[in-house]
Amino acid sequence: MSNSELHDKIEDLRRRFGADLTIVGHHYQSDEVIRHCDLRGDSLELARRCAQIDSRFIMFCGVYFMAESAALLAQDGVQVHLPEPSAECSMALMSPPDLMRRIMTLLTRSGRRVIPLAYVNSTLGVKAVTGALGGSVCTSANARKMLDWALRQGDAALFLPDKNLGQNTADLLGLPENERFVLRLRGGGADVDPKAADKARLLLWPGFCSIHTRFNTQQIRRMRAEYPQARILVHPECVPEVVNAADEAGSTSFIIRYVHEAPTDATLAIGTEINLVERLALEQTGRLKILPLVESACTHMAQTTEEILCAALEALVPVLEKGEDSPYRVNIDTELEAPARAALERMLTVCG
Repeated sequence: MSNSELHDKIEDLRRRFGADLTIVGHHYQSDEVIRHCDLRGDSLELARRCAQIDSRFIMFCGVYFMAESAALLAQDGVQVHLPEPSAECSMALMSPPDLMRRIMTLLTRSGRRVIPLAYVNSTLGVKAVTGALGGSVCTSANARKMLDWALRQGDAALFLPDKNLGQNTADLLGLPENERFVLRLRGGGADVDPKAADKARLLLWPGFCSIHTRFNTQQIRRMRAEYPQARILVHPECVPEVVNAADEAGSTSFIIRYVHEAPTDATLAIGTEINLVERLALEQTGRLKILPLVESACTHMAQTTEEILCAALEALVPVLEKGEDSPYRVNIDTELEAPARAALERMLTVCG
């Protein structure tokens, strides 16, 4: 099937479903997929908007943890489906819920009150453990406010799974280096030094985003040498050295807003996932020069293709017409639902 035939088939299926279907897509999806989406955004923005959708079906073009959050917040009777169920997030998988429980037990054995703060880029299981232990979730946009909240709730905070976002957020709060401690998780926590951990106010899980750790200061130096007038923007999942060397650092939404508000003829070099950078460059053709700091693509996001989306929509037809089930549906474990929702709701309460 040619690209144009595939495009037309997906659009025919969208018309067939009509108001019963809403397709949403994360900013890191390819243009071939994003052009079929009714809504686009970052992970939490889409989850929030999914909570307002009253279509019978939501097709979520992204990775699994995002679709989980959308299913958690979706209205009763609304089904969330993921076109590629194997599309995971490597960083989210770096913090297994069982290991998190074990580490929290170790960290609180001395009687200290440690508040977990889970980045939204985490599994539903981690969100549930976080909620059950009085913690909350955060996004890259509100991490500063939420980490400040967590630190004020107890003796220390555990930030997971992204240590780089945790370190960069601690820098914004002015938290001294000697009050931070990166956990060693080999042997299921056997390598954790309890005395060192007890001295720290911020405990950092050693996870990272494979997309954003590809950026380095050498790339920034090269960019400044070639384009002295360029402003360099990076995501706060980058290592602290890169964030400190850049002109600006912020969430996906921050980067998009910065681009839209930049003065005409500005040159911007952006360090984040390449699909978003290239889309912004195309949208701003003739007004801005937008360059990737280096090309960095998310292979997990790339698993959702037009072919995959088309197959998932075709599988949804008998669900619509006959009430059959679909292997693409995201089902929430009922035991995890309440504590995971509590973690999300704490964030919404703190951030308003």
